[in-house]
Amino acid sequence: MLAAGLVASACTAAEPSASIPPTATTGTPSATAAATTGWWSPTDTPTTLASDLAAPWSVVPLDGGGALISERGDGTVLELTATGELRTVGTVAGVVSGGESGLHGLAVWSDAGERWLYAYHGASQDNRVVRMPLLGDPGALSLGEPEVILTGIARASNHDGGRLAFGPDGYLYVTTGDAGIRPSAQDEASLNGKILRITPEGDPAPGNPFGTAVYTLGHRNVQGIAWTGDGTMWASEFGQDTFDELNRIVPGGDYGWPTHEGVAHDDAYIDPVATWATDDASPSGIAAVGDTVFLASLRGERLWTVDTADGKLAADPVASLVGEQGRLRDVVAAPDGSLWILTNNTDGRGTPRPGDDLLLRLEVARHE
Repeated sequence: MLAAGLVASACTAAEPSASIPPTATTGTPSATAAATTGWWSPTDTPTTLASDLAAPWSVVPLDGGGALISERGDGTVLELTATGELRTVGTVAGVVSGGESGLHGLAVWSDAGERWLYAYHGASQDNRVVRMPLLGDPGALSLGEPEVILTGIARASNHDGGRLAFGPDGYLYVTTGDAGIRPSAQDEASLNGKILRITPEGDPAPGNPFGTAVYTLGHRNVQGIAWTGDGTMWASEFGQDTFDELNRIVPGGDYGWPTHEGVAHDDAYIDPVATWATDDASPSGIAAVGDTVFLASLRGERLWTVDTADGKLAADPVASLVGEQGRLRDVVAAPDGSLWILTNNTDGRGTPRPGDDLLLRLEVARHE
């Protein structure tokens, strides 16, 4: 196990800030990969951009400032405006919540002057991906009618995956869990226990290793994906009882679940680059800035900073925000160079405090 802790003394929610700092254009397709290089680390205590969120799951920065936020329980999509106001954009039709399923990941795609909001959510019989026209101007956004682009991902009370992100190649990556059906992770014909790669219209992306939507297999429950500045793709994964993982993702890779958990030294499978005890991590969303990957941890109630080089670990991971903000569900690289972090204390497993849940802003700086 690799671990190094930086324990801070504060244990209260961050103080609210008045508005969101000005941001540069996020661009399309992805704001998760920074154009910069080098290693980065948090430099200060976080400030609060939004409060009183209900089980938030995903945050997506918007061009020109502001963000969209998903709330898992009722399918609500919120807009945080550039001036710091919080308003409802709409409700994703057909969301059926229960256990760990509901409205999960969001992603925004622009094409030929049209903007689309993509959402991963639980429906009555499955998990699925839909897209909706994102209408209106910032501060007055609304949702058009949903179009279902991917169905048939098994749902359960847990292990539902759910992260969406457009990669540097312009294709949509979708993470799924095994839905408690462990053999599905090794079944190439199943969408579960996988990372999927599809076109914006929902078709298997050209060049996929199996000729289907499946990009990688052998996953238990992936809820975070990001690309470092060198183009390397990374994914976080919940372990069973012993090891949570950070994996370097390669097309067609088999990451060993349910045969292995953690490092196995088995040539038939790809070992994780870093592991943690499940009490120290349980990682959900991840972000990348330069060559650094940041992991938002639920049970671990901390943010892990992992420096990489050439697809490998460059130094022992370092923990920050330990116990300060409770459970952390998502972290994204914001266009202004900071990290935006969602807490998740109102999801039924945390201990909510006044103001929870929060969207936090955390400054990072390059280090040598």
